[in-house]
Amino acid sequence: MVASYSFTIGTRLDGRNGRSGVLETPHGTIATPAFIPVGTKATVKAMLPETMRELGAQALLANAYHLYLQPGADIVDEAGGLGNFMNWSGPTFTDSGGFQVMSLGAGFKKVIAMESVGVRSDDVIAKGKERLAVVDDDGVTFRSHLDGSKHRFTPEVSMNIQHQLGADVMFAFDELTTLFNTRDYQEKSLRRTHEWARRCLDEHERLTAARTHRPYQALFGVIQGAQYEDLRRKACRELETLRGAAETAFDGYGIGGALEKHNLGTIVGWCCDELPEDKPRHMLGISEPEDIFTAVENGADTFDCVNPSRVARNAAIYLDEGRFNINTSRFRRDFTPIDEHCDCYTCANYTRAYLHHLFKAKEMLAATLCTIHNERYTVRLVDRIRASIDGGYFDEYKAEALGRWKGRVAAP
Repeated sequence: MVASYSFTIGTRLDGRNGRSGVLETPHGTIATPAFIPVGTKATVKAMLPETMRELGAQALLANAYHLYLQPGADIVDEAGGLGNFMNWSGPTFTDSGGFQVMSLGAGFKKVIAMESVGVRSDDVIAKGKERLAVVDDDGVTFRSHLDGSKHRFTPEVSMNIQHQLGADVMFAFDELTTLFNTRDYQEKSLRRTHEWARRCLDEHERLTAARTHRPYQALFGVIQGAQYEDLRRKACRELETLRGAAETAFDGYGIGGALEKHNLGTIVGWCCDELPEDKPRHMLGISEPEDIFTAVENGADTFDCVNPSRVARNAAIYLDEGRFNINTSRFRRDFTPIDEHCDCYTCANYTRAYLHHLFKAKEMLAATLCTIHNERYTVRLVDRIRASIDGGYFDEYKAEALGRWKGRVAAP
């Protein structure tokens, strides 16, 4: 089967790893850099897929762990794959499930604290929580956060699930560590993740040959190594040279794992210095404006994060100046749009006072309207970054945009 998948570099940033490009997939093209909104359970929460398309999303990412538990990867496969199942005609990504297996299994739920302070430990678990996942060299045994049922993920299981889900881009199964883990454990985990990557390539080759009735799915290797330069560079070099039984290599790379915000650009830079230029690099889990600029400048081509939709459901709204909460009393009689310069559906049709009312009344529409705005804000920001790279004014645009952005603010 001929793979309808390719990556072409467009404009490079002078003296840096950042660039624009085009990622071709069986379900359409993605102009990079690109923000990939997260639809964890085959839906961006509170949103129609059609709405995501209208606000400019080029691709969506779903989660293998959650879809394996419910409704089951076999059901998605029977539906014709993730895109058909959720009525999304564009490109799709799936992560391997490794993050959720580890984070939920260690009692951290959706977010793992990545601060490096505190005592190092090889058995990290959230305080007061019961461990639901146990890692060994072959894979991970875990209990479902939904009903406590016991399950087993291995590299081969993750590949089978992701092939059934049918995303255009999928990721190798890896072990997530935190900054609380010792250096010794980080080294041990990196060896384990490398072996799992090899097994993922072998299983990917087997399934690709067996499933010629489905479009080709690209497989990205995942880079771990926490904040250790030598481990990050070692992981990149080893993944780049890794080949499956049929000499298949990774189609791209995902930069994941534990890191502190102030080290984001440095770590992305280490990785992109080592990785081949002609393959795309995906940054797992970022969406704040300063992080986006940093990741893009240092070589990230695509990235995903649940944050725009998650904070929207909690009344947090993005503006060019920063993030503010719409449910505070000052907006009760504010009959202006969230942002008069925004072209999203919400800003064109609704006022701050109405959104304030919806949150106070606990109406579901509040989440929908605020998510529309936050997702559009993030997609548009990255579109502008891409245009600034192609137009040769990235540094000027970065200075202008981050000069306005103040993080959490009181809205004007």
